[in-house]
Amino acid sequence: MTTASALRPLSHVSGGCGSAGKMAAPREPGRESEAAFAKRVDPAREPELSAEQRRVMQRAEEALRQRGLQRRLRGRNLLTGLGIGAVVLGIYGFTFYKISQERFLDELEQEVEAARAQAAKTPVN
Repeated sequence: MTTASALRPLSHVSGGCGSAGKMAAPREPGRESEAAFAKRVDPAREPELSAEQRRVMQRAEEALRQRGLQRRLRGRNLLTGLGIGAVVLGIYGFTFYKISQERFLDELEQEVEAARAQAAKTPVN
């Protein structure tokens, strides 16, 4: 109950109409609603809240916190996935880069073989 306000139905304030907890009928165009639906309540300033009302408010606040936590976790998971993907693509690209440098070693080995063949043709004194 650390939040400053919560919603509470006004059925007890306006005398009630016996329909507490039921959904309101859809509004007709051009006609304003006469019934008040809910008002902000600060649990610290409302001493007449029953223990059950406080528990309901606490459960609603906890559900909101859980939803917010899940959204943050989804965002973190997305960033983690993108980071891992970037590392994988970097390793993949680096591997291709190194393989392309092996051609240089192949050419160098061919030159060494050609030099050995040339040295074998010339007599050693």
